[in-house]
Amino acid sequence: MRFEEWSPIYESIISDMGYDRSSDEASARLLKVLMVNADMITSDELSSMIGEEVSIFGSAARLETDIRDSSPQGTLISAGSATSRVMAMGLMPDIVVTDLDGDIDNQIKASDKGAVTIMHAHGDNEDLIMRYAKEFRGKVLITTQSKPDNILCNFGGFTDGDRAVCIARHFGCSKIRLYGFDYDAPYPKDGSDPDIKLKKLQWAKRIIGDAPDIIRSP
Repeated sequence: MRFEEWSPIYESIISDMGYDRSSDEASARLLKVLMVNADMITSDELSSMIGEEVSIFGSAARLETDIRDSSPQGTLISAGSATSRVMAMGLMPDIVVTDLDGDIDNQIKASDKGAVTIMHAHGDNEDLIMRYAKEFRGKVLITTQSKPDNILCNFGGFTDGDRAVCIARHFGCSKIRLYGFDYDAPYPKDGSDPDIKLKKLQWAKRIIGDAPDIIRSP
């Protein structure tokens, strides 16, 4: 998704959620500064790592059941806090899309083992960026939900899960398999308000939609 397409969606989200665009941009600037000496990759390099078919892992309670019912195919992309559960099932994600919350230790371990980390900045995660961003030693690409530049990318997306879908679509994936996606039942997480999470998931549902490229687990 190009920023011109994403921008009106983004404006609707921050209006609906009561977020401040300037906070998003301040967080993005912080991430840029902290990652200046990281093993950064470009969007062209990322493109070469994503196949025509991807499997994306969300953090709904049904994740393990979905994986057992239908074997993941293609490039494996985990959304943030789903990473630990995917690894516990013996799968190693190729890419982790994260805003640095959830079980961060296993996201760092995935980075150490070769996963590309697509690290996202928004107005609510400056403290997490300060605490964890430099712990990732593997390849990193950084993203913002506001205006991109030559270092910060924006492929669209609001939550880790729907952002992963937007990334796959941006790079032309024809089959996107979803595991552990449930827009009506937020997975419990310490420090997370379930009502706000549910509202975010409704935005994720709108962003992902029901396009022909989406294959949902049975």
